[in-house]
Amino acid sequence: MNFPVILIAALVPMIMGFIWYNPKVFGNIWMRESGLTLESMKGANMAKTLILTFIFSFLIAVMLQMLVIHQFHLQSIVMGDPDLKNPDSELSIMMKNFIDKYGRNYRTFKHGAFHGTFAGIALILPIIATNAIYERRSVKYIFVVSGFWIISFALMGGILCQWA
Repeated sequence: MNFPVILIAALVPMIMGFIWYNPKVFGNIWMRESGLTLESMKGANMAKTLILTFIFSFLIAVMLQMLVIHQFHLQSIVMGDPDLKNPDSELSIMMKNFIDKYGRNYRTFKHGAFHGTFAGIALILPIIATNAIYERRSVKYIFVVSGFWIISFALMGGILCQWA
């Protein structure tokens, strides 16, 4: 795992949030559909909010990396095998040769963004929509919040796949 790249990817939702939820973009729609007002949002502990947001974004980046980088799948199949610890074993040599030959396949921003987008649509949209249905939120709310996360996942996936 490349922790500096994961940390950078974890900044994406925060940066996207400043843009996406700006009143000139979707902020007013989100506040109205969430039942919030500027007055009700005052007094929030912004340090706590930003720290928790970064921690949660970091966790998302760690897991998203495993969805957008195919090489993790091969390594996960053999990671418990004791032969992997011996650099002269047949398994270690096979893994090294495989990674040397195929380790950079599908490691582009475009490929990561594709998988990030797909994860956003297939995982995040249904979760947000399900919660919104029970919370009696509008379709606008679902599109604003899901759209934010789908784009954030696309950018995070691209960053992770290209550089992690």
